[in-house]
Amino acid sequence: MKCSEVIEILGKLAPESCACDWDNPGLLAGRSDKEVKKIYIALDATDQVVDAAIKAGADMLLTHHPLIFKAIKKVNDQNFITRRLVKLIQADISYYAMHTNFDAAPGCMADLAAERLSLKDTEPLEAMGDMEINGNSVAYGIGKTGNLAEKLTVKALAEKVKQAFDLPFVLVYGEELMDMEVEKVALCPGAGGSVIEEAIHAGAKALVTGDISHHQGIDAAANGLAVIDAGHYGLEHIFIAFMAEHCKNQIDGEAQIIQMPLRFPVQVW
Repeated sequence: MKCSEVIEILGKLAPESCACDWDNPGLLAGRSDKEVKKIYIALDATDQVVDAAIKAGADMLLTHHPLIFKAIKKVNDQNFITRRLVKLIQADISYYAMHTNFDAAPGCMADLAAERLSLKDTEPLEAMGDMEINGNSVAYGIGKTGNLAEKLTVKALAEKVKQAFDLPFVLVYGEELMDMEVEKVALCPGAGGSVIEEAIHAGAKALVTGDISHHQGIDAAANGLAVIDAGHYGLEHIFIAFMAEHCKNQIDGEAQIIQMPLRFPVQVW
């Protein structure tokens, strides 16, 4: 199976047209006509991931976060980003990223995270448009709002997030809100600072996100919105297992699928 055929399959799940304007998903390096027999899946194209993909003999690297966001004027070994690109190209590995298109598309990141928290009556937190799926028009966008199966305190919700995403810890902004009961939750698996206003407007009492700044967190809490920061990797690592299973089902044995083992990029000491 050629890389272009794999990309076509991935595009049916999360079309690149679903991505935010500022984003850079797609084939970022390598050949579209590359014959693909091994696909290596990870969240980020770190040095460790690139080296592991090369060692595994991968023909294609698939990540959630794109290695390239801004224009690059030089591709050499003098920069930590372009050094990885050089390695990938030298190893003849085609590199594809699915970022905000995967975040936003129906059935992908936002929905997967909402399912882990058993949210019901979900809607996009930041609506971007509609897609036709099986003859039905389905709204898509960044994040989700939804109701918990039963009311929980912020403290209990934080524990639920830890268990749902297999996390060693979470950060909670709003010490004074820890005993507040929550039914409606806003969820943004990536960086959630830009959706605080949408979360408050939607009537959510808690925002579960993967990335937020100090000032955004305390300001949200001051407005009665507790923020549970579970870490960018903490919430989005679910991409790896989901895409591995999806590729196995869709490619039907034509390529070996290799998952990057879970490896949290931060430690608590």
